[in-house]
Amino acid sequence: MLSGIGISPGIVLAKAKVKKEHNIEIIRESIKDINAEIDRFHEAIECSKKQIKEVRDKTLAEIGEKEARIFDAHELILEDVTFTDQVINKIKDCLINSESAIKEVSNNFIAIFNNMDDAYMKEKASDIKDVSERVIYNLLGIEQCDFNSMTEEVIVVSKDLTPSDTASFNKDKVLGFITEFGGKTSHTAILARTLEIPAVTGINDLLQKIKDDDFLIIDGNSGQVIVNPDNEVIKEYEKKKSEYEKQLLVYKKYKDKKTISKDGINVELVANIGMPSDIKGVLNNGAEGIGLFRTEFLFMDRDRLPTEEEQFEAYKEVVQKMGDKPVVIRTIDIGGDKEVPYLCLPAEMNPFLGYRAIRMCLDRQDMFRTQLRALLRASNYGNLKIMFPMISNIDEIQEAKKILEEIRVDLRNNGILFNENIEIGMMIEIPSAAIMSDIFAKEVDFFSIGSNDLIQYTVAVDRGNDKIASLYDEFNPAVLRLINSIIKNAHNEGIWVGMCGEAASNTELIPILLAMGLDEFSMNASSLLQARYLISQLSVNDIKQELPQILQMQKGKQIQKYISKITNIRK
Repeated sequence: MLSGIGISPGIVLAKAKVKKEHNIEIIRESIKDINAEIDRFHEAIECSKKQIKEVRDKTLAEIGEKEARIFDAHELILEDVTFTDQVINKIKDCLINSESAIKEVSNNFIAIFNNMDDAYMKEKASDIKDVSERVIYNLLGIEQCDFNSMTEEVIVVSKDLTPSDTASFNKDKVLGFITEFGGKTSHTAILARTLEIPAVTGINDLLQKIKDDDFLIIDGNSGQVIVNPDNEVIKEYEKKKSEYEKQLLVYKKYKDKKTISKDGINVELVANIGMPSDIKGVLNNGAEGIGLFRTEFLFMDRDRLPTEEEQFEAYKEVVQKMGDKPVVIRTIDIGGDKEVPYLCLPAEMNPFLGYRAIRMCLDRQDMFRTQLRALLRASNYGNLKIMFPMISNIDEIQEAKKILEEIRVDLRNNGILFNENIEIGMMIEIPSAAIMSDIFAKEVDFFSIGSNDLIQYTVAVDRGNDKIASLYDEFNPAVLRLINSIIKNAHNEGIWVGMCGEAASNTELIPILLAMGLDEFSMNASSLLQARYLISQLSVNDIKQELPQILQMQKGKQIQKYISKITNIRK
């Protein structure tokens, strides 16, 4: 029995197919003909572009547009002169072979992105690794593993898998995969969930523990892997697999239903998105709206700021596709750890506490005003709401609202239509805002609790630090008390409250959030149906009676166990 992290749900049983590692030793060799070496590098780049286009086209045809964009990013890396010029300069200046130059340059970029405290930016490191390895393989004439030509049903076992590997899977034959490295937010994990391939990661020394043709059971729900189980265990998991698949069919019945508890309490289940192309998955999973549109993705993977027109078209597309359903769009949250090269932002010692989000927008008003104009114009085409992130004091929200009002006046004067009654909200993700939420509630139409940062700032834990990750606890009593007070203060002023962090989809935490009176739960689209089913099985008023006792408890584990106990009784 091996324990890892489930990154794509489901249970599968099959033989292992171990991806052989190419133990390539890049030897730093001196060269004499610089031009010939640069030509060799360019040939490998062009070959890699062709391969990436083939993977992209296959992904677009068999998986979807959103997933295909991963490989657009790969192609952009090969076209990025920042990357290619550094390789060429290293060939010229150091008189070394292309393989060594690529390895040294890519390692520098990978180190930079890996040191950033943001999952999206860390994924850049994975993209660069994938692309640079492809170019090196082409330079060395090494063929990459062909997962599309599998002839029997297998579970792929590998130290790591690139998005290219995952996209090339023959779905009929590759039933699941296990890796040593990776995470829930990686492109590989996203592709696995889209392909509905169960997957587990985070198992150390994996290739020493599993060999070709071992019979495996992987449980992507729990993160468990069983190697060469006996017949009794196989029967047990075949039964679990059947039950899980039946449960999925039950969840699907809730796609077009309202989110109503057993005792008639109605809440909204909405989705988080990063791009307009995400809408397909949102609608397929029965979302009642968009609770968080992360607009920073429109500003990344490009060499200049998006224009007002480009932003307007993106926001308009989303609200039109969502019809009359609400769409909460967060103003840009970049800076610090989210690097956007063309903004030339300074490096910071502690980017999460630095020059980012609303702080940067109030300083760089040219960029902020352009976005607000685009948002207001798009509000004429659907139920759009504007939300400001990273608010820590009253001056920030008042200044943001003042700028928004100036733009409203300008649009009116120029006869440009927009929703005069557009709702304005703010994220509560900083303890100072949570503590002052009774005051902030007089300034806005709604709150959205950013649980990821609120927990991190409240308990002073970097959740990316393995040594202290156990202290990052959604059930921490201080965090729950803050959430409870935020909701209470909002309702006292007659405004609604949502949550758009990971905690909103935590099935163990949802019962207490319901009892506190959370109005809206925003999550990854794939989590919506399970959450709706769970809520339909709960009696909110019964759990509410237990709330005073829960909020007096002193330990997160104690709270977690108690909630599990009372919800099992009430179902």
